Amino acid sequence: MRSPLVLVVDDEGPIREIVRRYLQADGIDVIEAADGATAIEQFTTHRPDVVVLDVMLPGVDGLEVLRRIRATSDAYVLMLTARTEETDRVVGLSVGADDYVTKPFSPRELSARVKALLRRPHMPEATIAGGRFGELSIDADRHEVHVRGQRVGLSVLEFDLLVALSSAPGRVFSRRQLLERVWGFDFNGDERVVDVHIRNLRRALGDDADTPTWVATVRGVGYKFLES
Repeated sequence: MRSPLVLVVDDEGPIREIVRRYLQADGIDVIEAADGATAIEQFTTHRPDVVVLDVMLPGVDGLEVLRRIRATSDAYVLMLTARTEETDRVVGLSVGADDYVTKPFSPRELSARVKALLRRPHMPEATIAGGRFGELSIDADRHEVHVRGQRVGLSVLEFDLLVALSSAPGRVFSRRQLLERVWGFDFNGDERVVDVHIRNLRRALGDDADTPTWVATVRGVGYKFLES
């Protein structure tokens, strides 16, 4: 069994070096890229398990790199952003980033976040019931979702969120409960990541947050799957 592989993308050599040293100390293999074009090439060639991706890159920026990764892969992506780049963080999560860390960051914390992504379980087979909910069907064996007979493209996270919610229609899940079930019990990132991926899930399903058919917001608590 091969060691996990992480691609670290940052145009600052000292940052790449310190991240590499911390990850390698935990038994993780690391490859590097200093710009967006090289990052895409490295990703395509090596198919890493996790990408640590800076937003601000020369040439092809980090958000465009993320979009190209998401076009072909569900590999985990952790974005690096400056503290003032709130918009970039939100856009990154919307495009499909799994987590983010703000600069300046603790290398120990970043390493812990990467390890949490690597340990992140997909929904256990025993909990994936799938089934049909009105015009929505979930095929657990194929990891496919259809709405009104048309297949809907979901990321792994979006699929797992849908499965978690639909496993208990009517039950309200807090953001923390969803983080524990989908991201993993040791996830210590921002709970708002749930809101962004719920928004992406609704968009993919064609669901309306104001008049939802399947995924409803319970204000001040979390989310629930509506019983059909």
